[in-house]
Amino acid sequence: MKTTIDVPKARQIPKALEIHSDIRIDNYFWLNQRDDQNVLDYLNAENDYYEQEMAHTKNFEESLFEEMKARIKEDDTSVPYKYNGYWYIVRYEKGKDYPIYTRKKETLEAKEELLFDCNSMAKDHDYFRLVGLSVSPDNTMIAFGLDTVGRRQYKLQIKSLITDEIFSDVIENTTGSSTWANDNCTLFYTKKDQQTLRSNKIYKHKIGDSETEDICIFEEEDETFGVAVYKTKSKKYIVIACFSTLTNEYHTLDANTPDNDFKVFQKRVRGLEYSISHYNNWFYVLTNHQSAINFKLMKTHESKTNISHWEDVIAHRDEVLIEDIDVFKDYLVISERANGLNQIRIKRWDNTDDFYLPFDNETYTADTVTNVDFDTEILRYAYNSLVNPSSVIDFNMRTKTKEIKKEQAVLDPNFDKNNYTSERIWATARDGTKIPMSLVRHKDTPLNGKAPLLQYAYGSYGSTIDPYFSTIRLSLLNRGFIYAIAHVRGGEYLGRQWYEDGKLLNKKNTFSDFIDCSKFLIENNYTSSDHLYAMGGSAGGLLMGVVVNDAPELYNGVIAAVPFVDVVTTMLDDSIPLTTGEYDEWGNPNNKVYYNYMKSYSPYDNIEKQKYPNMLVTTGLHDSQVQYWEPAKWVAKLRTYKQDANKLFLVTNMKAGHGGASGRFEALKEDAQEFAFLLDLEGITS
Repeated sequence: MKTTIDVPKARQIPKALEIHSDIRIDNYFWLNQRDDQNVLDYLNAENDYYEQEMAHTKNFEESLFEEMKARIKEDDTSVPYKYNGYWYIVRYEKGKDYPIYTRKKETLEAKEELLFDCNSMAKDHDYFRLVGLSVSPDNTMIAFGLDTVGRRQYKLQIKSLITDEIFSDVIENTTGSSTWANDNCTLFYTKKDQQTLRSNKIYKHKIGDSETEDICIFEEEDETFGVAVYKTKSKKYIVIACFSTLTNEYHTLDANTPDNDFKVFQKRVRGLEYSISHYNNWFYVLTNHQSAINFKLMKTHESKTNISHWEDVIAHRDEVLIEDIDVFKDYLVISERANGLNQIRIKRWDNTDDFYLPFDNETYTADTVTNVDFDTEILRYAYNSLVNPSSVIDFNMRTKTKEIKKEQAVLDPNFDKNNYTSERIWATARDGTKIPMSLVRHKDTPLNGKAPLLQYAYGSYGSTIDPYFSTIRLSLLNRGFIYAIAHVRGGEYLGRQWYEDGKLLNKKNTFSDFIDCSKFLIENNYTSSDHLYAMGGSAGGLLMGVVVNDAPELYNGVIAAVPFVDVVTTMLDDSIPLTTGEYDEWGNPNNKVYYNYMKSYSPYDNIEKQKYPNMLVTTGLHDSQVQYWEPAKWVAKLRTYKQDANKLFLVTNMKAGHGGASGRFEALKEDAQEFAFLLDLEGITS
């Protein structure tokens, strides 16, 4: 006879948390001890409970996984790109989870050189990630970062591309990325604070030396800043980047003289954001200088980099956000966003030509991609939309002709992009602001208020969720779901002001925008509250936490992935990863104004005795971005407060971190799990 598992109940051990003469009682504070057996027992009990309660969906979940997997071309190869005399290629083999990195000298007909087979490297690990591949200028060595835990603390190593030997140089606790000086002997890299995981020190390493001999050449003392190091595309400069939410500072060094001192480009001024690209004795500076909220492009001679020497190249425009630039020998490419849509502008340095690539859709995504070759007239960009699979396109900037190098294969004989329809609609928020949404559905799905609809959003850090194609999503669309991306304030979909209006003391706009979009979808017969579902992850999980507190009646089900839900406690703890660097995003709760504002929306602090939707909450034990105990505490508290019989599940991946499982098929299993939860709530079983 099968044993029935009761609803998990976490012990309550009251802990008083006091600041600003305000006391919060946290009954589940004890869950933040990752190595405590009682904590592990509770997390495992929640996992077991989920497995029991969702056992009836397991076969369906498996078939969903196989269905999603079957659409993916398993023996896939990336579009090769050329760098410093070699073509670099990433490929996958049938039945294998991880990529294989290779290269070919000069021509694609040359013999393939194996750089890394991640499948053999990953075989003894539950989690595996290879990052930061950095080839030496003479093409004989490659530096790389490895994470086998999921906490984004990478071990930096170096491999000979002549002998395949892995050097004895092993550097722990790095960001995984590194940059070679032009001498083929010196490697610059970034280390993390062991506790907070803030990237705070730049080191210089000489090939053959031990880590203890490495020299710390820069340390970032300001706990609200992180650092990184890279080489300019022109290969002339090594650059140290110091960054916070609102402020940047760069330091440069001639890549030919790695033992000289770095020079500050323009010292930090709070609120001054800028980034630099080098070309032909000039630095091009993308900046918000002089109140350019949507950024403008300026330039300055490499010998005079102080802000007093900067001069305009492309002036600020109120209606156009400049997101990035790509520099080529004869061309400047500017990535812009106007009215929410991507634009790619191409301009010759000699000013004989200046034009935009044509796009004719309202729900598309277009981005420049791997453009590492400086002396070329070919721009590589990617294009996709909610109904169009992704394409990688080479555009000749001189002849204005394009060549599609690769179209994403959808291995489903029944797939026809003409069977799906997308649109962009605008909801009116409670303050009168128009909020855009991108929607996609099967053309046979009726708009009669009865269709299930999954509404997704992120809404923080100025991160924009563009309308993109997904083969995975087809498993919902083909079963009658509508999928909607709400471009709420807090992202940069409608420019930088869109971000400013959804952060700090404006953060609640993000939450109310999402709720008002939900109401619009119901009022306009896209769906009903019986069939509306919401989903978000990380900061989008915070959004889910607020939404279920403020408007639980609108949703039948909610998925909160690695959710940031204990905002006040986390932002008061500067010993855990990310906190100090987040003050400019959320505010510093050591300031009473920000404390009170945060406390007024923090999901964990605002749980009420009310009915909540069906909920699936996921986390990773080794998460470095949002600690596992936030969702664990949140679910434990919800269990004692909620006044309903709806489903509430906490699923903890005991072997992974913020990004979930590693490997392309292991990650698909998590998607299948989430979809099975939603489809089960709709009574869809096949």
